[in-house]
Amino acid sequence: MIGILAGMGPKSTGPFVDLVVEQCQAVYGAKDDMDFPHMMIYSCPTPFYIDKPINHKEMEQAIITGAKRLEKTGVDFIAMPCNTAHLYIDQLKEMITVPIINMVEESIKALPQSSHRTALLATEATVQSGIYEQGLSELEVNYIHKPHWQTMVNQLIAAIKSEDVNVSYKLWSQLEKELDGHVDTAIIACTDINVVSHKKWSHITLVDSATCLARAAIHKYLSKEGKE
Repeated sequence: MIGILAGMGPKSTGPFVDLVVEQCQAVYGAKDDMDFPHMMIYSCPTPFYIDKPINHKEMEQAIITGAKRLEKTGVDFIAMPCNTAHLYIDQLKEMITVPIINMVEESIKALPQSSHRTALLATEATVQSGIYEQGLSELEVNYIHKPHWQTMVNQLIAAIKSEDVNVSYKLWSQLEKELDGHVDTAIIACTDINVVSHKKWSHITLVDSATCLARAAIHKYLSKEGKE
């Protein structure tokens, strides 16, 4: 049984479950209801605010509590569709016995070989933590970050959380124009952005961390089932 520790933010939970179902169809041709895996989904509210610094002690405790509750249901492993929550993945691994898929590592592995200059579309906390930078450096991919890009991403996430659809799509289009010509790849490292990211960009390759995590979860599920 796949464990999904979600709810960070709440609007990203449904889209991630849809991605898992889509990956079942894409990876092993799931068709009938019985072809899909058992999943236990726990929506875990966390003390994250787009306009306030994170209280890391409170955030870490909330995520650990959620992971422990999910573990008790008998899941075989956990997928956690929240990049910011991966700041605490080492602490999580110490507190529970079931494996956790590393969303950051899966996203970096998914970068195309043609990637040379990449931007990170993520919360301020994820960017400042540097959890993506080491992996990008090892691939010799230049990570490009500009403060006004981050301001636009922050505004985009805030608009999505407040369900301001028109503003969200407008900011998404403006962000594309800002990055065009400066990067060839952008990692969508905030699952909230999945609300608008189905509108692909013309000249920039988008690597969606949520899709990478969903694909990794299905491959792990198949390996547990002995089908891979």
